[in-house]
Amino acid sequence: MDVVFKTERAVFNYRVAGIWIVDDRVLLHKAVNERHWSLTGGRVEIAEEAKESIKREFLEELDVDISVNRLVWIAENFFEYNGMDIHELGLYFSVSSNPHPYAINSTPFYGMEGERLMYRWTPIEEIGNVELYPEFLRGEMSHLPNDTHHIVQRQYR
Repeated sequence: MDVVFKTERAVFNYRVAGIWIVDDRVLLHKAVNERHWSLTGGRVEIAEEAKESIKREFLEELDVDISVNRLVWIAENFFEYNGMDIHELGLYFSVSSNPHPYAINSTPFYGMEGERLMYRWTPIEEIGNVELYPEFLRGEMSHLPNDTHHIVQRQYR
């Protein structure tokens, strides 16, 4: 069971995401019916450690066994989505995999869940031009901090 709490007008969501960079490209994903991209990941399940959760998400979505290197960002993200106020706690981990089974180019591809999620290796130098959420990622992706940073993002459209 995912760590998600809902009320009539708001949702709390606990999410993990992987920062997987290969050859100066970062792996992004999006739901096929959405315009915006995000880092690959998903919701943490109750009683699941965050590092185990991100490993599970990569296995489920891409059939890739990743190594979790370190926690880069803790983000409190507040935004509106489908008429609901969202309060998301996100943990963003640097991850790697050797070998990496997906071609490192800009051609979008689908993972293990069929055509529900689309993936793309995006050049980091172009990340500022991508509709990427949370928005702080556009500015921060090109220079990952050496220690863990806490970010609070309020992005109401």
